[in-house]
Amino acid sequence: MAITAAMVKDLRETTGAGMMDAKKALTETNGDMEAAIDWLRTKGLAKAAKKSGRVAAEGLVGVAVRAGRGVAVELNSETDFVAKNADFQQLVREITNVALDAATDVEVLKATHLNGRPVEEVLTDAIARIGENMTLRRMHALEGDTIVSYVHNAAAEGMGKIGVLVALKGDAAKAQEIGKQIAMHIAATNPASLSEADLDPSLVEREKSVLTEQARESGKPEAVIEKMIEGRMKKFFEEVTLLGQKFVINPDVTVAQAAQEAGVEVTGYARVVVGEGIEKKEEDFAAEVAKTRAGA
Repeated sequence: MAITAAMVKDLRETTGAGMMDAKKALTETNGDMEAAIDWLRTKGLAKAAKKSGRVAAEGLVGVAVRAGRGVAVELNSETDFVAKNADFQQLVREITNVALDAATDVEVLKATHLNGRPVEEVLTDAIARIGENMTLRRMHALEGDTIVSYVHNAAAEGMGKIGVLVALKGDAAKAQEIGKQIAMHIAATNPASLSEADLDPSLVEREKSVLTEQARESGKPEAVIEKMIEGRMKKFFEEVTLLGQKFVINPDVTVAQAAQEAGVEVTGYARVVVGEGIEKKEEDFAAEVAKTRAGA
């Protein structure tokens, strides 16, 4: 497979590796981006794999909570300008409230009625009225004894760029207090799962494979390598699981310990970021101007 400059650029942006190292990694892995990231990590030339930060779609995440149930709904727009529009924000508010009342997932939500019509139809009318494409992309519902919400980069009450829900059990007042702090922690750290048991097995296997190769390259005896892998995997679980992470409010304790000290238990969470995982279309401004002039 031909290795293009664009592929090298993407790999460098994702891993922070040098140009020649990125090119060699892609060559060694026949252009497989994920395998190239692992190859660089094995050689100690890249940090733990993180998805490219070129997240695209604009819009807002709406959150709402009532009586042990919370929802987070993502409504995308083409531009941030529309996300600041009062009509768009009202639409986010109304759809989020419908989700809280009746929906279990985004497909059910689209078919659920808002002011006597399916949400999908209401959205189609809003697209025509506001003049920009919109997508009702995701919905997360969370249930528990106590649900706490948090919105980061709020554009209005109950909506912003990051929406977080946390489910807790235990004393309601204590759960509300520590829950808000844990929700802020989740917004900041983006854990991969609640606990080690909830982690995607393929993610665990991939990490173990990379760490094993790294340890073997040290040339140490197999018994020492096993201990190295065990220690590094323990550190990995501490870094990526919510309950194992150091609590940002007090790094001397983990999130699990902070909850325990407050007399509550964290039973679940959801974190929704606007545009997460959508590639942003990069505009060539000079070409755009030239195209506009040619059409004039």
